[in-house]
Amino acid sequence: MKIYKTRDYEAMSKKAASVIASQVTLKTDSVLGLATGSTPVGTYKQLIQWYQEGLLDFSDVTSVNLDEYRGLSPENDQSYRYFMNHNLFDHVNIDKNRTYVPDGLEKDSEVACRKYDEIIERVGGIDLQILGLGHNGHIGFNEPSDCFEKTTHCVDLTESTIEANKRFFEKEEDVPRQAYTMGIQTIMKAKMILLLVSGEGKAQILHDVICGPVTPNVPASILQMHPNVIVIADEAALSKIK
Repeated sequence: MKIYKTRDYEAMSKKAASVIASQVTLKTDSVLGLATGSTPVGTYKQLIQWYQEGLLDFSDVTSVNLDEYRGLSPENDQSYRYFMNHNLFDHVNIDKNRTYVPDGLEKDSEVACRKYDEIIERVGGIDLQILGLGHNGHIGFNEPSDCFEKTTHCVDLTESTIEANKRFFEKEEDVPRQAYTMGIQTIMKAKMILLLVSGEGKAQILHDVICGPVTPNVPASILQMHPNVIVIADEAALSKIK
């Protein structure tokens, strides 16, 4: 596990974008595993800027997203498909027919999960997986549990995750209670993993992820077992790691 400390969120975002840009430049048909939430927004903005400057080409890239809320349509402004379009896809030359997000409108969870696993297998697996880190250690929507879920599955969101997400919705009751998410095994099969963490509020959980035991109670702790993980975090997030 390589750990890079940056001065602040802006520097973290630029460093992360440089890793992704290198991947896309060296392997133009890369499969990128993408994340949503506030953490990668700055990274996506930097990638857009470099594309607009003619430094990046996404025309042969394929993407698979970590997760999607169950019950939200792609047009819903809180869906992760909408998020990706708004924060990246609409602004670069990626082929949207090769950008995949779990089908939040598929009511049969077994069907939705099986189809998404088939998509990931069909595109050849993930070259570079981008991850944020939840306050409770979740990656994607793999919440603390008594076991590591292997493949794409439907998850009941914890109260802490609902609490963290309610700022994006008009009312708390509008926050979805379930989501479809890639499983831990799928994430761990990625050739490279890029974990982005920012802010003092993530300092304790990042310490637990890097320095604590590997346990499904802290899902991201499994990353200790991956051979090629890059952690990019700002000084505040790394403040509890000596």
